[in-house]
Amino acid sequence: MPEIPLVPVHWRFPAHPASVRRARHAVAASLPHVLRPHLGDDLGLLTSELVTNAIRHGACGEDGDLVELVLWPADGHYWLAVSDPGAGKLELARLDTDSESGRGLILVDSLATAWTVRPRSTRGTSVIAGLPFRQDG
Repeated sequence: MPEIPLVPVHWRFPAHPASVRRARHAVAASLPHVLRPHLGDDLGLLTSELVTNAIRHGACGEDGDLVELVLWPADGHYWLAVSDPGAGKLELARLDTDSESGRGLILVDSLATAWTVRPRSTRGTSVIAGLPFRQDG
């Protein structure tokens, strides 16, 4: 009999800086207890960076703007998709030592096994990133 996968977890938060902390805590709390010591910090940092980028660069500035998160395990990874209403392109910044911002995607790139940017079928953009975990915990 095949193993039945977990149902993805889905959240919506207002596109407001206070949502970064709420999103990070919601994602961490949804991890199985056995995986929190192994994935909690990296997944929290990944969540913070992607939600911050979505709020800063993807929100349109309208009161009803939302940032959506989906978290699911598949193929030995926990996958996080962070979506916003914007249509912007994301790319790794080339920074010098005096740069005060622009390191978010560099962190995402160093943490995630794989990540990508995809347009949504209706409106907006999703950034999807995966962190590996061992099946046996």
